[in-house]
Amino acid sequence: GDLFFHIRANQMAICYELASILHEQLKQDTYPISETKGFRYFDGRAILGFVDGTENPEHEIAKEIAYVGQEDAEFLGGSYVFIQKYLHNMEMWKGLTTEEQEKVIGRKKYDDVELGDDVKPQSAHNVASKAHDADGNELKILRANMPFSNPTEGEYGTFFIGYSRSFNITKTMLENMFLGKETGHVDRLLDFSTPVSGSLFFVPTFDFLEDLGE
Repeated sequence: GDLFFHIRANQMAICYELASILHEQLKQDTYPISETKGFRYFDGRAILGFVDGTENPEHEIAKEIAYVGQEDAEFLGGSYVFIQKYLHNMEMWKGLTTEEQEKVIGRKKYDDVELGDDVKPQSAHNVASKAHDADGNELKILRANMPFSNPTEGEYGTFFIGYSRSFNITKTMLENMFLGKETGHVDRLLDFSTPVSGSLFFVPTFDFLEDLGE
């Protein structure tokens, strides 16, 4: 797509109202491709039952990770957001024991404690999805994933939303997950989760948009 709107609020009515206004303003020049309505599932868990985004950075650190810095002054303060819609095979997933599920994710299901290195396989999601710089330091992005579901149609999924100051970090994570570049192990979670979309967008600042207008 050409445009992406990430709408969040504590009340669904507010999300609806803003989406309706955007559609009304843009309907003469655009057409909708896809809309996904996510929701908060218990204490920030994915439909799979595990807490999502446990290692997300907070506050000032999050700004350093999500916003473009002086390394690209022309786009200072913006962000690169990659979105990907995943559908989960819940029948296969529920066929695993809790212990087997934990080894797929790399964390305990109920208390969200990370598994020890002696237990956690290299194909675990929280191992295979990580990216590191040349010095071995872990590189992070800001995740804003949301679960979604339509039970009557058998649709259960996660809408991945990752913000970063550089798309190269997200790209490396995806390559590690799908190709096993760093460890040689692809992400075991992909045996149960299938991506059905994927798009990269640049999120501009208000000043950037004003400059374009001028």
